[in-house]
Amino acid sequence: MNAWAQQQSISAYAADAPRVASLAMYDLGGLQEANDALWAAIARQLEDRGAVGTPVALARGGSLEAVWINPQLLLGQTCGYPLIGALKSHHVRLVATPRYRAPGCDGPFHRSVIVVRADSAAASLAELRGARCAVNSPASNSGMNLLRVEVAPLARDGVFFGSIAFTGSHEASAERIAAAEADVAAIDCITWAHLQRLRPALTQRLKVLGWSVRSPGLPLITGRNTTPATFEALRSALDAVEHDPALRDVRAELLLDGFNALPAAQYRAIAHLEQIAAAQGYPTLA
Repeated sequence: MNAWAQQQSISAYAADAPRVASLAMYDLGGLQEANDALWAAIARQLEDRGAVGTPVALARGGSLEAVWINPQLLLGQTCGYPLIGALKSHHVRLVATPRYRAPGCDGPFHRSVIVVRADSAAASLAELRGARCAVNSPASNSGMNLLRVEVAPLARDGVFFGSIAFTGSHEASAERIAAAEADVAAIDCITWAHLQRLRPALTQRLKVLGWSVRSPGLPLITGRNTTPATFEALRSALDAVEHDPALRDVRAELLLDGFNALPAAQYRAIAHLEQIAAAQGYPTLA
């Protein structure tokens, strides 16, 4: 059963269950050591501020959705689309929005790159009518929502693409296109920048067709069982690791520039993009 469809209750988690931390959204092969170092630094800062039960290690594997709705989540990173939708009923709280140093980023805001194979004759999105589209997840802002609003004015009777395939990750979408199993995908610009460095043989088989509009970046959240004191400790810890000179190389490896305390209301922009597409008769990527 899909995690969103399950009726999770707070009683399903013991009040004294271990806290959970996850930084899985940008945890590509080659970045795990840097993410571990970042979390170790955050954990030390939290302990210095009296936080209790801070996880020693990041959680990896399993369902991301299950991590996000866990009331014992101490710190995790999610997508902006679930934040304004499915996560509302689970009372997660926005802690901060990371800033990244990657083309397409603008402070805590980011864009998606629309990519095709390097040998594609298409020079614009309009030329891809009937193409095979690869999407990391139907609940992705960068892979689905930002692409949907770009396609909306081009669709006819609510349809533009010949097919939609859900791949499970941006990296997998890129691989599908490189293997000629799909024709186009929207990939968030931070993942694209990481892939260009970590997997150049893959990205060299692709080309950027265009860029999406910008939206707030992937937010850091905490679960419903986080106390106000721990919430403030989290923000203080993030501020400390942002400025710690000993973490300069770690931040550079992760393309991390720092953290902004964006108001939750900023994420309404993501819902607004959804509404723009729907108003043009294109409520579903198709």
